[in-house]
Amino acid sequence: MFLLKVALAPALVVVSSLAGRRWGQQVSGMLVALPIVAGPILLITCLEQGARFGSRAAGAALLGLVTLAVFALMFAWLARFLGWAPTLLISWTGCVLLDLALSAVPVDPWWGLPVVLVVAWLVARLLPAPPSDDGAPVRWPWWDLPARAAATAALVVIVTGAATTLGPGMTGVLAPFPIATSVVAAFALAQLGPAGAVRVVHGIPRGLLGFSIFCFLVAVLVVPLGTGFAFVTAVAATLAVQTAWRAVTARRAVIPGRAPQRSDTIRP
Repeated sequence: MFLLKVALAPALVVVSSLAGRRWGQQVSGMLVALPIVAGPILLITCLEQGARFGSRAAGAALLGLVTLAVFALMFAWLARFLGWAPTLLISWTGCVLLDLALSAVPVDPWWGLPVVLVVAWLVARLLPAPPSDDGAPVRWPWWDLPARAAATAALVVIVTGAATTLGPGMTGVLAPFPIATSVVAAFALAQLGPAGAVRVVHGIPRGLLGFSIFCFLVAVLVVPLGTGFAFVTAVAATLAVQTAWRAVTARRAVIPGRAPQRSDTIRP
């Protein structure tokens, strides 16, 4: 179990980071908004604490996605005026305070899901417009990927290890805490300036579409159908939703005569 904690989520973070370097900052931002960290945390929680505990944690994770969306909004606007360190510190402080408040809110997945989707839509509307990608190469330091992997492993070990003490509510809201997102956004801000950081966080609201579906399905399926079926179904649904959404947005972007659409918006 310990090997699962320290290997699965960090490996997913590294893969998403490499994909972002290959296909651009917005792709990276969307990938780190997927459940590549929260998914393993919820899986380990279900295996260690039981399906009912895991179901409640997955429901609470929907509120944690509200925090993730707010992080994107705070980071994008602060990055226009501050360096990466104060931007990250203020954004994290806001996330911790919001998580503490949300952990006390009892959540039913059936209303938690629409809440996340509405918040993601609003955040996408409120983000500053993304500049065009100039295609300039980024020189990432050698310790970039190891740092991302180590930070992710630390979050997984801490949250799952303290799950019994924290309870399902706090465990759930902390599962989507923006560790991987913070690393990617902070490095983008340091290396590329505000424009690069804004491009990264613009992918987050789009990633939350599939992320919220994942948490919802785990919450409602894990008790009646078991951990294995619930997680396989949730992962498949997440990938299908994100693939369909990218296809829809790509098709809209190439429709002749259509007015250019802002890439940060989420439409029904």
